Amino acid sequence: MLLSKTLRSSTLKLAFIYVLVFSSGVFALLGYVYWSTASYLYERSDQLLNIERESMDDAYRKTGRDGIIALIGRRSGDNFFSDWVYLLTTPTYQYVAGNLGTWPRALHPEPEWTTLVTLHPEPANTGAVLRAASRVLPDGSHLLIGRKIEDLHGLLEKIVTVLAWGAGLFLILAAAAGISTSRRSVARIEAINATSLKIMRAGLGERIPLRGTDDEWDGVARNLNSMLDRIEELMESVRQVSDNVAHDLRTPLTRMRGRLEKGCNQRLGVSQYQSLLNDTIIELDEILSRFSSILRISQIEMRNQQAGFHDIDLAQIAREVVELFDPSAEEKGALLQLLANEGVPVFGDRDLLFDALSNLVDNAIKHGGDNNAVMIEVRRGASGPVVTVADHGPGIPADERKNVLKRFYRLEHSRNSPGSGLGLSLVAAVANLHGAQIEIADNAPGLRIELRFPPPEKAAHQRSLQALAPSP
Repeated sequence: MLLSKTLRSSTLKLAFIYVLVFSSGVFALLGYVYWSTASYLYERSDQLLNIERESMDDAYRKTGRDGIIALIGRRSGDNFFSDWVYLLTTPTYQYVAGNLGTWPRALHPEPEWTTLVTLHPEPANTGAVLRAASRVLPDGSHLLIGRKIEDLHGLLEKIVTVLAWGAGLFLILAAAAGISTSRRSVARIEAINATSLKIMRAGLGERIPLRGTDDEWDGVARNLNSMLDRIEELMESVRQVSDNVAHDLRTPLTRMRGRLEKGCNQRLGVSQYQSLLNDTIIELDEILSRFSSILRISQIEMRNQQAGFHDIDLAQIAREVVELFDPSAEEKGALLQLLANEGVPVFGDRDLLFDALSNLVDNAIKHGGDNNAVMIEVRRGASGPVVTVADHGPGIPADERKNVLKRFYRLEHSRNSPGSGLGLSLVAAVANLHGAQIEIADNAPGLRIELRFPPPEKAAHQRSLQALAPSP
């Protein structure tokens, strides 16, 4: 099954195309190496033959045919010329002198020296390959000179054999590498496909297996598993939101139904009907407010991250929030303290940051308890601007701090207090939009929440991207 998919895979086809292209280049290079080597060796042999032809011509000019016979005799007795072949015949190809018995049929002499050719002489006892040339002397005699090149011929044959084996081995290894690589890729893809099918059939609990090779496929698998973790987290968040919405809306809807049933089944006075309608409207306004908060968070999460961003002063926003909540803090006996002696610039959306800080201060006032002191601090941290809101209330247990950022999530001791459970969710959405980190910690006693914004150089990069972005 895997082999058939490997043979049909585009990876294998592409690998074979690369092998074909690369092989063509390699074979062309090997062919050039063979041709240049053979040309060089034949050229060196032909140079010696040309010198010997000149010696024969010179001997004939000086003493005629007898001079050639004498020169052939000397050459035949010289060990240096043991690889040379000579033959002088009459015009009718009768043997006169030399160490070759008969004239090769394949060689037809010309009036002048013929082009050098390679011959396989007929006598079986020679067993030689010759590089030879011949001519017709002025008296009609035929002269042949040649040089045995079986060593050269054997060397070239060995070169051809080596190149052929090398080319064949290269093709085999290249094909094996292509199939192996394609098979490995197809196997990993099939693992991803199989996991995807399991996820579609059984749910998000499956994960793509890692092989521990720490290669690019393991990197893809890790990223896909992280994506599945994120999808599962979002699905769980949706389920949690649905459960919390049903839980929080059931009580006010039940109260409204009871009032309406009472008004329908009992005869009440005008003032009683008026009171019933007013209470119902208040309940409906609270429900609509919760849905408005949900829409607000969704809009923040979906909006363009660069739209509405400008250089703003966090300290100024904090001062405005303190002025807004100072009267309500006095009513509850709380004290608002602001520590922001200098401007703290940040690149972001002013209205969203105002809403986020307002939610933090409002929660600190509501849940801070009696004689509460709420501290708002804005400073320039080592890695960027930091906003801190701290109170002296009951705080949030460590195991619940991550959950309070979810929509509609409320602690058990806060279930009966006013609120929708969306304030910190809005803060988390705004922080995420601005690339800020939320840290929830113990204030000993109380709660401390910090928003840590990105460093100035990252904010400058965001400004440059906004400047390059096209206008809507």
